Amino acid sequence: MNTQIMTEKMQTSLLPLIHNPLTRFKGWQIPGDVWGGVTSMMVALPSAVAFGVTIFGVIGPDFIPFGALAGIIGTFALGIVASTLGGTDRLITAPCAPAAALLSAFALTLVQQNTSPLTVVLMVTVMSILTGAFQVMIGMLKVGNLIKYIPYTVVSGYLTGVGITIIGSQIPKFFGVSSGLSWWKTILTPTSWDHRALAVGATTALVMAFGPKLTKAIPGTIMGILAGLLVYFGAAAFDSDLLVLENNKLVIGSLGSVGGGFLDSIMNRWSEIGDLRLSELAKLFGSALTLAALLSIDTLKTCVVLDQMTRSRHDSNRELVAQGVANMFSSAVGGVAGAGQMGSTLVNMVSGAQTRISGIVEGIAALVAALLLNSFISWIPVASLAGILIVVGVRMIDKEPLLFLKAKDTVFDFAVVAAVVMVALTVSLIAASAVGVLLSILLFVREQVGGAVVRNRYSIHEFPSRRVRSEEETMVLDQTGERAVVYELQGSLFFGTTYQFYSTLEPDLKKADYLILDLRRVTSMDVTAAHTLHVIQESLRERNATLIFSDVRSALPNGKNLREFLDQTGITTDPNALIFSGVESAIEWVENAILATDGHSGNGDQPPLSLGEIEVFKSHADDTLEDLRTCITERTVKAGGLIYKFGQAGNEIYFVRKGCVNVQSYLSDNRLHHLSTIGRGDFFGGLSFLDGKPRGNEALVVEDVELYVLSRENFMMLAERHKRLAINILTALTRTLTVRLRNADNKLRMLYD
Repeated sequence: MNTQIMTEKMQTSLLPLIHNPLTRFKGWQIPGDVWGGVTSMMVALPSAVAFGVTIFGVIGPDFIPFGALAGIIGTFALGIVASTLGGTDRLITAPCAPAAALLSAFALTLVQQNTSPLTVVLMVTVMSILTGAFQVMIGMLKVGNLIKYIPYTVVSGYLTGVGITIIGSQIPKFFGVSSGLSWWKTILTPTSWDHRALAVGATTALVMAFGPKLTKAIPGTIMGILAGLLVYFGAAAFDSDLLVLENNKLVIGSLGSVGGGFLDSIMNRWSEIGDLRLSELAKLFGSALTLAALLSIDTLKTCVVLDQMTRSRHDSNRELVAQGVANMFSSAVGGVAGAGQMGSTLVNMVSGAQTRISGIVEGIAALVAALLLNSFISWIPVASLAGILIVVGVRMIDKEPLLFLKAKDTVFDFAVVAAVVMVALTVSLIAASAVGVLLSILLFVREQVGGAVVRNRYSIHEFPSRRVRSEEETMVLDQTGERAVVYELQGSLFFGTTYQFYSTLEPDLKKADYLILDLRRVTSMDVTAAHTLHVIQESLRERNATLIFSDVRSALPNGKNLREFLDQTGITTDPNALIFSGVESAIEWVENAILATDGHSGNGDQPPLSLGEIEVFKSHADDTLEDLRTCITERTVKAGGLIYKFGQAGNEIYFVRKGCVNVQSYLSDNRLHHLSTIGRGDFFGGLSFLDGKPRGNEALVVEDVELYVLSRENFMMLAERHKRLAINILTALTRTLTVRLRNADNKLRMLYD
């Protein structure tokens, strides 16, 4: 399962956020980009405020308003910068859950180390800026497309871990506990609960989760917050203290002046920059790189879904540069880091947005809303934000891996997901990513080791060459063919498969005279496999046996040159190493070598056959041969010449007196495919001779050839005078064509096997 499947699942889980508002207001057609930006802001802003509170709220209650403003500024800054520099239309960039989870965990670690609050704020800011810088670097190095290759199991486990982490971090706020209790202690101590906060949080979560099923005119987050406010002010009717903003721990509290207090807090954090030590900054690099990868994945998976729904194509590297610059700018001015968001982007799209302007509108709308609704935001209950984030966290939990438990083959994949989740919850999100990638690599190696590197094994008499042999030669090869075996190799030859590879070949290393290794399907090879080939060479050399390589490609799927690699490791530079371009030519060479040792010399030095020496005509009287000679013509063709072309009309049959001819045909992509090699004493062109149809192949002369040519018309005249000769010719044709057809059937069967 890959990242695309993950994005489709995320799309489905976020569809309840999509609404379909009216596009007309007082008779005027509102531009889609403006309406899309405004409506997507209504989805992004409440979540951004919640994410900001999650990050900075761990520092202390006094930083909750600071976090709310950071979420607002982040929504504004990310929307403006990412949409301006990015190239993806309709994409909405805003603060997101992975950033909230990792940054809040990072801030909590610093708080537990008794780091001063301002230093914590500064460290979070610097880490966010480094995150953006890493994203810019990833985009500029053109590696944005590689992020999608992160295993699904890692992404799934990480998102589930982030979801559970967010839920756990919000439980104390959900129950109104402000004494610093952990989530599990909060649940186990009901006496610490504030039932007013619990009522507000539960109402917000329920309305956000189920409200869109009743109406899609208003985003679920907005409905949830409004419902939480109603419950809060309902409780305030019985408790007047809830109507006081100052020192009220149940609400966000006064945000102060965006132009005054918040700017002062931004400047104050930079005043601490001189106190940071180089060792402290070095600790940020690993966390920042991890967060950069996660935010990049979050953005690119949103872009992939957007491409699928709009039939467009995004530029991954350009988008990552834009996202990185946006995160750097947002963090520098006091905002929260973020990524391209699925829910807000889908709302933007269905609301009529067409271009990147919608993202700019969304950012501006967030700032305007914050300025106009300053007092309103101050009264938002903290428990409402906790309820929103709990729903977001639940939706982030990936339930798909539970299906892995149903099949034995995917149990280990479930174990990877579970391990990532457990490490994320017990150690850190960064360690979880490392563990997930490591386990995925081990599973990949295990899968490769478990796969068969030897695709097929056969002897040359089972799969002979395309060289047409005489009956006597065929009999010799059938009896001695086991002396030569062919191994079709496949996949990766590396340290994990070499033992299996050698063990499979070992029986033939002790008895075969010729061992052919077909490397056509080999996708990669390492030095361990090369060493194993050296061992095989030495074992065969001790017995005067021969190792032959075929289809040694210069370009493997991984971009490496296998021929150069074998040369560099000394395998193919061995004087005894034989290399052929294809397995057919290798088998033909071995057949010739076996026939030569058995007393059958090659055709090259032999004189042309006379008419009576041709197998078909051997048993006939001289007068019959004289009549035949008057019907046959002689023809000589030099090497490289064509005897006939594909599709050419002709009904002649050709008997080879001397030389060699390759019969070949065209494939669907106009490439020539070698069908057979015809040598001295054999014939070709029999099909058109029998049925009179155009040639279905072409005949290319390999060695200077001398031929006897018999046309169909001359054969018919000859048949009237010499019926026995005609029957012999047809019988020989039938017998030879039958042998060739059987060989073709055997090759097809072996290919399918």
